[in-house]
Amino acid sequence: MRRVAPARRAAAVKVVGPQQWILLPALAVLAATLILATPIKVFGLTLPEPVMPMVLAFAWPLIRPSVLAPVALLIVGLIVDLFWGNRLGLWPMGLLTAYAVVLVSRPFIAGQDTRLLFAWYSGVTALAFFIVYLVTTMAAHQPPSLIALFFQFLPTILVFPAANWLVDRFDDGDLRFR
Repeated sequence: MRRVAPARRAAAVKVVGPQQWILLPALAVLAATLILATPIKVFGLTLPEPVMPMVLAFAWPLIRPSVLAPVALLIVGLIVDLFWGNRLGLWPMGLLTAYAVVLVSRPFIAGQDTRLLFAWYSGVTALAFFIVYLVTTMAAHQPPSLIALFFQFLPTILVFPAANWLVDRFDDGDLRFR
């Protein structure tokens, strides 16, 4: 008697659309920027103001190269510039530079240990801050305070767990791209 194998079930493909990995994180980053800019003082200190979109500039090229991500970074960067009163295009330039560096180095970074990701995140963030610092210096004809720069750079580095969470959450979100 011949044994018939049971029919295989089709594996469900989990499709993660741009709304989940681009729109919602972008809105969350803008909300965090707004919340952290509230004038609250605790023991005479104000809340830190990290450049929250740096999380997106690092995570998005690792999740999936896309045409929508740089456009979203441009829009988020322009909103941040308007909110902080910067020259328009300052932070989009820094964010898109960070995005480009991570995108080019993606084959070397993807799937690496969290410590290496943190090192890359720190380096890319330092590069973006350096570019923004140079442009600000040239536009204002005097350099901004390095102390103030450091106190914005440090909290930006400390939000790395958010970038790592995004990469872990959405990296295998759509198996069609593996």
